[in-house]
Amino acid sequence: MEKPKEPEEYVIVPDEVIKYLPEEWQKHIYGIENEVKGVLETADDNLKILNRLVHAFPTMASLRYIQHRLASTKFEATTEWVLENDMLTLAFVTTYARLINGGIGSGVSRSSLPPELRPVHDDLIDLRNKRYAHNVGHDSITGSLEIGFEGGKFDISVNFNMDFHVAGAREWESLVKFLDGLMVSRLHAQLEKLKEKTGREWTFPSGPPPDWVSTGPDTSTPAEEGGPRIFP
Repeated sequence: MEKPKEPEEYVIVPDEVIKYLPEEWQKHIYGIENEVKGVLETADDNLKILNRLVHAFPTMASLRYIQHRLASTKFEATTEWVLENDMLTLAFVTTYARLINGGIGSGVSRSSLPPELRPVHDDLIDLRNKRYAHNVGHDSITGSLEIGFEGGKFDISVNFNMDFHVAGAREWESLVKFLDGLMVSRLHAQLEKLKEKTGREWTFPSGPPPDWVSTGPDTSTPAEEGGPRIFP
């Protein structure tokens, strides 16, 4: 049996200490530093794209988890359940909007989605703009005020209806899985471009996904359960 490799050790040498090292050590260290700087300068544009992509990873992980929580919920005919479900829906909708147009960590546009998922995108943005970010009359919430007059006094009654998805809309899972795969493919595309441009290997840390990601018994092969996933 092959002996497992021991983890590599790294020594950090502060700049102010280098001048006290032997001259040949200084030349070696500064030579490596200059070489690395030169390589990074040639890949600056790709590194900026990679930086934006990496900033989207935590949002993608949050979106995946919220969708899991929604899909796992069991309906209860109580006010508390309705409010809990609405809270999770709010979290999903706003997290999705942040992934789409959230500044440095955004970059997924409507045109990036396959045609069958674009109506899902439109519904989520409409839900975000009209129901959760602003009160501008989304069709999932309706209310009416009725005023009656009897015995010399006014009686006020309110009719209120709120539509919601139990466990979230079915299409949301497909949307999240697609976005997860899109992030992974974009990551590998940038790593390949960096390799081509610099002539050096570029790696990115990865590991097995959490148990809650896979619905199958074997979480060691997540690709069979909806494709690759990104987690911080």
